[in-house]
Formats: sequence, C-alpha cells, structure tokens
Amino acid sequence: MKYDVLKKQFGYDTFRPGQEEIIDAILAGQDTLAIMPTGAGKSLCYQIPALMLPGITLVVSPLISLMKDQVRSLNQNGIRAAYLNSTLTPGQYAKALALAQRGEYKIIYVAPERLESASFLRFVDQADISMVAIDEAHCVSQWGQNFRPSYLRIKSFFETHSKRWRFCAFTATATAQVERDMIELLGMRDPQVVKTGYDRKNLFFAVEYPANSFSRLLELVRQRSSQSGIIYCIRRKDVEMLCEKLQQAGVPATRYHAGLSDEERNANQEDFIFDRKPVMVATNAFGMGIDKPDVRYVIHYSMPSSLENYYQEAGRAGRDGQAAECILFYHAKDERVLRFFIENQDFDGVDEAEKKERIAKDWRRFEAMKNYALCPDCLRHAILAYFGEPSPTRCEACSNCLHEYETVEISESVHTILGAIKSVRQKFGATLVLSLVKGSRSQKIEQYHLDQSAFYGNLSGFTMRQLQDILRFMVQDGLVETTNDTYRLLKITPKGNAFFKQPASLTMRQYKKAEAAQAAADDVFEGLRAIRTRLSKKYRVPPYAIFNDRTLREMASARPQNKAEMLAISGVGEVKYKKFGRYFVAFFQNES
Repeated sequence: MKYDVLKKQFGYDTFRPGQEEIIDAILAGQDTLAIMPTGAGKSLCYQIPALMLPGITLVVSPLISLMKDQVRSLNQNGIRAAYLNSTLTPGQYAKALALAQRGEYKIIYVAPERLESASFLRFVDQADISMVAIDEAHCVSQWGQNFRPSYLRIKSFFETHSKRWRFCAFTATATAQVERDMIELLGMRDPQVVKTGYDRKNLFFAVEYPANSFSRLLELVRQRSSQSGIIYCIRRKDVEMLCEKLQQAGVPATRYHAGLSDEERNANQEDFIFDRKPVMVATNAFGMGIDKPDVRYVIHYSMPSSLENYYQEAGRAGRDGQAAECILFYHAKDERVLRFFIENQDFDGVDEAEKKERIAKDWRRFEAMKNYALCPDCLRHAILAYFGEPSPTRCEACSNCLHEYETVEISESVHTILGAIKSVRQKFGATLVLSLVKGSRSQKIEQYHLDQSAFYGNLSGFTMRQLQDILRFMVQDGLVETTNDTYRLLKITPKGNAFFKQPASLTMRQYKKAEAAQAAADDVFEGLRAIRTRLSKKYRVPPYAIFNDRTLREMASARPQNKAEMLAISGVGEVKYKKFGRYFVAFFQNES
C-alpha cells in the first residue's frame, strides 16, 4: 500500500535511501528518530504513514514559512492539510479546528507553543490523533544550532495524555550530543534511529577570499542569471545593503530578515518561490523548511557561527538532487562580528555557570567553523568528519580538491611560535604572539617590552597570513589551544610541550600560487597604490615615504582590518599608522 500512496499522491516509483525503513518503523508503532540531510525526503517519511493511518497526524514545526510551504505542497498533491499558527485570525483558527474535528484534514501543522493552548488541548482530547511528528527536532537541544525553548514543552505534552500516539522526529544535522538530547528531551522510548548519512554528493563546496566581495558576488550571480539562489548575511543591515546594490545592478533580488513585517516577508518569500525574483538575500531567519527544490546555489556572504548552521543553510541548495553550489566568502572581519554576538548574547535568567558553559560551547562551534573556512584540505571531508561520519580524504568535488598544493616544512616556525608563547608565559592571544615573532612595532609590543624578546622578529620573512595559517595548523594538530573566553589566550598542550623539547619534522599543505589568485592580489595592490598616490599629493611627499611597495604587497596579502593587524605589517609603525593607516584600513573594511 505504501508504494501505491508514493506513486498516486507524490508521483514517485521508488523510495530514496532510508525512507522505507523509517516508514516501516513508524507503521510498526516504534518511536523513530530520523537523521537525514536536507533534500533526502524527510517530509515524505511522515506524510505517507499519515495517509495510511486512520485519524489525524500532528506535525510540530518551528516556522510559519515551513508550515505554509508544506501545506501548500500537500494541497497541490490532493492531500487535505492545514496549519494552526499566529497568522490565523481567531475566526479562522476556530474554523480550522472545527474542520479538523470533523475529519476534514489528514495532516495538521502546529507551532510548539500551541501545545499549551487550552483550545488546542481540548481539540486533541476530542480528536482522533494517530501520530505526532516533530520536524526540525534538533531545536530541542541547547547544543543544537537553533535551540528553541518551546520545544522543551513537547515531552510534557505527551506525558499529560494517557494515549500514546505513534511518535517520530526528524532533523537534518545532529552531533552525537544533539542526538542524545533529542531522544531524552522529547521523551522518546527506545527509538529506532535511522541515519542516512550527511553527505550530499550533488553539492559542490567552495571557500573564497575575495578582494572585493560585492564585485565577486555580482560576477557569480550574473554567471547564474537563469538560476535561483540564496545569499546569506549575518546582519540585517548587510541584507539591506546587498539587496539594494544587486537591484541597482539589474539583478532581480529580494530580501528576508526578522526586521521586516510579516506581510513583506511573506510577499518576498512568494516572489522567490515563484521565481519572480530568483535571488534571495537573507539572514538565517530564512530557509528552514522552505520547499523550493531548484535552488542552484547558496552563497554565504558572511561566515555563519557554526558548521551546523552552515551545513543546514548550504543544504538548501540542490534539494532536487541535481548539481548545486555552496560558496562561502571568508573575511577576518566576520570573526569580529561573530565574537561580538557570542560575547553579547541575552542570558537573562541564566546562572553564571550555565552562561560560561554556553559561551564555551559557542566558542568551540565558532572555532570549528573558522577551521573549515581556512581548511587547506577537502571541504567535504572536513564537514563529514565534524559530524562523525567517515569519508574519503579527497572528494574531487570541492574547491580545495581541485586546487594544486605544495608541501612546506614548518617545524622551525612551529618551534619559534611555541617559544614565543612560552616567553610571554601564555598570557596573550594570537595577534600579539604573531606580531612578536613577525617583529611588529605595535604599541602593545613596545608597552610590554616584547621587542626585547629573543623571539622578536624571528619570523619576519613570513606574511601575517602565513603565520596565521601555521598557528591554525598548530591548533588543529593539538600543539596549542585557545581559552574559551573573551581573551582567547594561547595555551601550549602537553603535545606542544613535548614537541618544543624534542622537535620533529612537521609539514603543512598550502596552495600553490595560482595565476588567478595572483591577479586578485595585484588588483588589491593597485588599489593600495592609488591610495598612496592620493596621499602623496595631499601631503606633498614621495609615495615611497608613505609606504614602500613591499609593505603594500604585504598589506594586499594580509588585508588588515584594524589597527593591531595594520601594525603587524612590516613597515608600519605607530607614527605612520597615526598619519596614514586609517586610509588603508578603511580600504579593506569597505571591500565588502
């Protein structure tokens, strides 16, 4: 019978991997937890049992947009479905409940908050409920990327009813901790856990470091003018700015964020879904459960706060199983924005111990995301390894696997950095330690007399970007760790101490200099030269008296975003920074 429903109602001849196993478990009356990547067909796993079982299936869903899309799709397939949420007037809500009571609907979507509504609870007591499905079940876990306190009410909802309905829960991404939380906090009884794997083989992953983010974005969007895509930003103001600039460039773009009215969000979402405006610029408020299978690309203009968030958002591309692209833009300034968000969360009503635990957790997730953005190895492998799934070390379907690499010996550099950390008694963070070994003349270096250190300037021949890559390798290799607090101090691990006492050969992969990358660096260099020329005329001094070409080229490579990073550049001291530095920092800050 399930194959008849599959063909008649949904038009498919066969199930995707994992679907039939999940459906059979549900029909057998077993609690079921399904962990399936976006686009793997989670909804079908509860919709088919809902049509085969007598009575009504309740689907708890976190977002209004998700409910709306799902109900529309079901109705188009000839399946009577409805949603109960805050968009309904009291009259509409009462009518929907009455129709449901008469058996007019097979599937009803509800927000978790409704589980405490007196009118809804009366309906549940009287209605013929056969199954409850929890969508986006990871929302119940404080270790998950979208924790929603309202999901914690689901367990008590079950416990207050004597009848035990069939129970299933679904999510796209879950670490081992989140999986345990879903089972415990939802009150699942000895569930059958079905994992179909996280790998989305149709997705191509790429990380880019554009000199001019908007120019690169516009290039990518224009190259895909016949395709539908989503562009994610961290902040609402970035969404507004990007959407306006894209529209001015003739791109049919729209926007979505929590600051817009419900009416505008709904209208913009409709424009996107119906391809009237195929480019959506949005914060992470957009996308969960959006039923648009033909999104061909997702571009993260800003780095998300975690790999869970990134993979969920990137996974909105290619839900139809066809080839799609997931492109991440990385800029150092994104780190500062995310650090601000982590350190300035609303912890109202949370005790100090729990606050520290949450911040530490967020730091760990942030570091994992940053490591992905700067990973020189296979991006797909990095994602799957994070979720604990074995995979080949090369996929040949990400930007890193398609790049050429060279192996460099870094043992001496690592030994020097470890020595520098020891020399400051592990009381400083990455910026100051790397400035020390680079030989920076920054104010803090002089303030703490670090220019007298035996390690001062020992790695002056490296760019700041190269030193950052080496330090990142040291963290990933377990030689160094950072404290999970605001200060982010560098601490040497036992493994790092052992290496310092008895150095061994260490190698690291890095990109070979590609022509395209060099061309991009040359473009930045020319932009810096133009600034230098203007300043030369303004202050009536020779260009080289401002900064020489070597300094400008290091700037082009390091892309300093603030005073500390600027002072780490060879040839930039306090005096020159005070007089000229702000113009060059502004150049990099305005790139995007």
